Amino acid sequence: MSTLQELVAQREALDKQIARTRQQELESVISQVRALIAEYGLRRQDIFAADSSEPKSSKRRAKVAAKYRDPNSGQTWTGRGRSPKWLEGKDKSQFLIG
Repeated sequence: MSTLQELVAQREALDKQIARTRQQELESVISQVRALIAEYGLRRQDIFAADSSEPKSSKRRAKVAAKYRDPNSGQTWTGRGRSPKWLEGKDKSQFLIG
């Protein structure tokens, strides 16, 4: 049976071997990627799109212009989402803006 010191020494040797092997594999992969980039004429934007790092939920939506206006209160509605109370049961075309 191995002693604790022998096992620790083996672990350290394995850690060093893992680090060397990882570095060699990384160098190989980087070389392959560079060759493919050169072969296909790719640019940074082609691989790393600017919007890929930005979560989709954080994108700001553009404001939508109002389509309908209540002549009595001046309230407006874009036509999106739930219809307002002042428009319920009425013909929307009467309230169209311009």
